[in-house]
Amino acid sequence: MSRKEHAGETPATVFLRQHGVAFEPHLYEYEEHGGTRVSARELGVDEHCVIKTLVMEDERRQPLIVLMHGDRTVSTKQLAREAGLKKVQPCQPEVAQRHTGYQVGGTSPFGTRKALPVYMEASIAELPRIYINGGRRGFLVAIDPKELVRVLQPTPVNVALEG
Repeated sequence: MSRKEHAGETPATVFLRQHGVAFEPHLYEYEEHGGTRVSARELGVDEHCVIKTLVMEDERRQPLIVLMHGDRTVSTKQLAREAGLKKVQPCQPEVAQRHTGYQVGGTSPFGTRKALPVYMEASIAELPRIYINGGRRGFLVAIDPKELVRVLQPTPVNVALEG
């Protein structure tokens, strides 16, 4: 199950410590293309509480981050509407890595290479605890979502689709 070992510092954990965010590290066996289903299973938590960090871009190819429940997908049309953009689409993996400094599958919204606008599915803030990437594959941190809101100040959106 969950191994609470020290995963070493990542830009994300450095950021969390600098901002006084209490977090609990969780290592698990990463599976290529396993996504939040695997991490939730490995940690023994509800996939709804595992938060995906998705790197997208607008019509001008400007990057943005979307935080979404693990068991939901993003309506890019609805996100574009709510963000006042013409179009939003996922970035190519190498582009996402260039913007964030993180390898796809290990992308954290904390400590990104450059500050990016962050949009968060509004209902994430209502959860008692969330599990979000800590800056490398196979490494999540458990935090209070109120702390995520405090340090990232994400724009709340309602763009979740079932499945």
